[in-house]
Amino acid sequence: MEKQIKQTINGLKIQYVLFWILPILLIIAGESNWMPVGLYADDAGMQYIWDTVGILVTIAFVPLSLKLFSLVLKKQIDTLTFPVALKRYSLWSGIRLGLLEFVVILNIVIYYLTLGNIGSLCALIALTASFFCMPSEKRLREELHIIADQP
Repeated sequence: MEKQIKQTINGLKIQYVLFWILPILLIIAGESNWMPVGLYADDAGMQYIWDTVGILVTIAFVPLSLKLFSLVLKKQIDTLTFPVALKRYSLWSGIRLGLLEFVVILNIVIYYLTLGNIGSLCALIALTASFFCMPSEKRLREELHIIADQP
């Protein structure tokens, strides 16, 4: 049981590190001009559309990713056996980070396309929300109601 918990925590930590690496690589690509920068900087109409899309996606996906996980945890994962519950916990943690990653990537791209502040602010909102998804053994044990073995 302890070995499975450690493996799950390690997998979740790898997911979390990858969540942060991808935006950093995208920012490096944008700053190095490996991707189109300022394509819609002079077009106010397209800038408005992209900013609106970024805001709406952020408004929809950030609360969804945080709340959806807790709903799934209460309604589905709590009723499962231990090994299945760990796998589902890992899966839904990945889905939650995937939703946040989509928001971050989209808004970083919007920032570089429009060179406006809206994309960067929305990306920062999603990155900040990811701190609520930081994996730890203590958190996993609390959310799955696992009591640690006493030495």
